[in-house]
Amino acid sequence: MEYAHLGRSGLSVSRLCLGTMNFGPETSEEDSFAIMDKAHELGINFFDTANVYGWKKGEGVTEQIIGRWFAKGGGRREKTVIATKLYGSMGDWPNETFLSALNIRRACEASLKRLQTDYIDIYQMHHVDRNTPFDEIWEAMEVLRQQGKIIYVGSSNFAGWHIAKAQEAAKRRNFLGLVSEQSHYNLIVRATELEVLPACEDYGLGVIPWSPLAGGLLGGILRKIDKGRSASERILGELEKHRDKIERYEAFCDELGEDPANVALAWLLAQKAVTGPIIGPRTLAQLENTVRTLEIKLDDKALARLDEIFPGVGGTAPEAYAW
Repeated sequence: MEYAHLGRSGLSVSRLCLGTMNFGPETSEEDSFAIMDKAHELGINFFDTANVYGWKKGEGVTEQIIGRWFAKGGGRREKTVIATKLYGSMGDWPNETFLSALNIRRACEASLKRLQTDYIDIYQMHHVDRNTPFDEIWEAMEVLRQQGKIIYVGSSNFAGWHIAKAQEAAKRRNFLGLVSEQSHYNLIVRATELEVLPACEDYGLGVIPWSPLAGGLLGGILRKIDKGRSASERILGELEKHRDKIERYEAFCDELGEDPANVALAWLLAQKAVTGPIIGPRTLAQLENTVRTLEIKLDDKALARLDEIFPGVGGTAPEAYAW
């Protein structure tokens, strides 16, 4: 396994982050335990979750599964850098959603209880809250950090200017601020290259791409359909929009002799700002296959070919859209 510092922090995390969103809805608790054990065996120490995962409002199903796994002992908690998130609705009453100081306090306590731990390594804002000032957010995070309940703070789905505002507000308070940003980023979705990635590089945030396989489009979908695998109507609709690119992409992966999913992950790992993409295996086999990604080193010619198939946004702002 390869490791990297998360942004400018001293925290070492594996270059593949285990996403747990399938735990509960798609993957049984028993299989989830097996996947997490295997992840440790493979050297993956970075796990990502959220209080809303499990998709039963207020229950935190996925966090509970991870908590019961931690409770099995054997160094499971100590070996894991656990990142969870708050923002989404955990109830029907006011202040059970978003990033008020009150919800930050309550959501953190609830996550700690479900995870059966006394601290969260990386506490992430799942989305920007345009109605709560960053001074309020940072004061609440400072208290949690002073209490030893969180160590680092991260963001998710922030724009570049949100990152700038957050970091400048933290600087005024002599607070560390954000160390990471989770963004929707893959070969097909590259808008983050305009301003989010440059902001992360400038402020020292590690980028943790979510949906690195574009919902499965980059995971060899044409091969799977040819073998009789089904796909949702939404994914089939997206496939029709990008069919020409996907056909060329899978043909290029055949030339490389590599699995399309692993090529997509290797491309992300080749991007300067990226610490590690979030992988979301539903089975042990998927997890074991993904580790091959770290052995794939795409040269300049291969990277240029991928840019040709999936043109980006033209570079960073403002050069991408102005002289």
